[in-house]
Amino acid sequence: MAATHKSPRHAAPNAAKSGLGGWLLALAVIALAGCAAAPTAPSSGTPSAQLSDTTGVPGVTAERLTPGYWIARLDAPGAPVLDAAQIAAQNARLTAQDPSVADMAALPASLSAAEVRARIEAISAPPSRTLFDGDGREVPATRVDALLDALALDAIADEVAPRFGLVTRRADLRTFPTAQRVFSRRGDTDIDRFQESALFPGTPVAVLHASRDGQWWFVASRLYSAWIEADRVALGERDEVLGFAAQPPWLVVTGAGVRTVFTPEAPQVSDLALDMGLRLPLIADWPRDKAVNGQFAYASHVVALPARDAQGALEIVPALVPRSADVHTDYLPLTRANLITQAFKFLGERYGWGHSYGTRDCSGFVSEVYRSFGVELPRNTRDQGVSTAFDRIAFTEADDHAARMAVLRNLEVGDLVYIPGHVMMVIGREDGEVWLIHDTTGMRYRDGSGAIVTVPLNQVAVTPLFALLGDSGTPYVDFIYSIQRIRATPSR
Repeated sequence: MAATHKSPRHAAPNAAKSGLGGWLLALAVIALAGCAAAPTAPSSGTPSAQLSDTTGVPGVTAERLTPGYWIARLDAPGAPVLDAAQIAAQNARLTAQDPSVADMAALPASLSAAEVRARIEAISAPPSRTLFDGDGREVPATRVDALLDALALDAIADEVAPRFGLVTRRADLRTFPTAQRVFSRRGDTDIDRFQESALFPGTPVAVLHASRDGQWWFVASRLYSAWIEADRVALGERDEVLGFAAQPPWLVVTGAGVRTVFTPEAPQVSDLALDMGLRLPLIADWPRDKAVNGQFAYASHVVALPARDAQGALEIVPALVPRSADVHTDYLPLTRANLITQAFKFLGERYGWGHSYGTRDCSGFVSEVYRSFGVELPRNTRDQGVSTAFDRIAFTEADDHAARMAVLRNLEVGDLVYIPGHVMMVIGREDGEVWLIHDTTGMRYRDGSGAIVTVPLNQVAVTPLFALLGDSGTPYVDFIYSIQRIRATPSR
């Protein structure tokens, strides 16, 4: 599963996550840990052995690994799916209906100690199973006790006035106030069970509490609540923080690997990672004859970024993003062609549970693709899959394999398909098969002899749907509980 595979404990009314608790169900159902995807003999009746295979993944040819292949199969690929007004209405509906998404402007001026404690304990629950460090040693009970003490729950004031700040650079969100990585099994060091998510430059947060040593803050953001290193946040006035990037002009990151220009003059905004969908204030009227951090700006976009002064207070400073970077001055039009193009920009990127490794996991992947159009999704898979804010098709135990297949054969580009702990995005249909792109740790399928084969993908990958299997050999199709459609017209 992924930290967005994880069904987390979130921001506003913290929901439940699959980190140290909810993820157990998904592990029981899915083949591999993480946003794992495993194939099965096609339930459509086509044995996997008959699918062409030039890549080691059933049916996946070199041509199918290009966005142009799937775009060419579409009718009217450039037709709008939602326009800007419809996207704004969709985001407003998400805020109003989804308990995992917080309206930061509605956060009260004061929270009780009980409210703050409940938010922290929803994330920082004592581990319910043995954990191991990177060397394969058990994490001792004394270390767990120290982490629980570091929460400083006894130091929460009777009334807590949230402090507001902006994240200054990509920052991990952690289960406990520690950078220590822990794992479920010896030798399996990809999925750090203390990794929750990540926040990006310019993200507003409310600081609710500090760790015992003051080096970590417990913060609430729009999509998640967890622990962040205090030096990654610059504190400012509430209105300044919440208003950052609220008004145009903007620069929207539409690439998978954009960074600010390196500059020794301003280390805080030098070579910063800017993830897809990030929106920053654009300083369009920067004087042509004035250098930015020692560099003439004509070959770059000048953006505003948050930085910390010597006391940790918020400063808004200029930084450069090269004009050669994959950025736009507004969100991209939401079309099926653009959906495919954006998703394929991550093809082959390493899977990163909870945005670890500087990458992303399954729900982070689909979130950032849709965010490049201005569409917001909840942070974690479970919250995405059950949200009532979208055009949802829900399956129950009463829906047998045939009933599910009848719906799945009509999936459309951009549809999001959910099994416990994992989300996949549809990129097309071909020869009776539905094709997906998803960020996954692995897949299972049956070979020509009927044997189950496990493939450790650990990346954003293209796979067929009907060939995917769970660890029990059951088709993924039978685990699907939800399809979310980002569109204006209800499905049924």
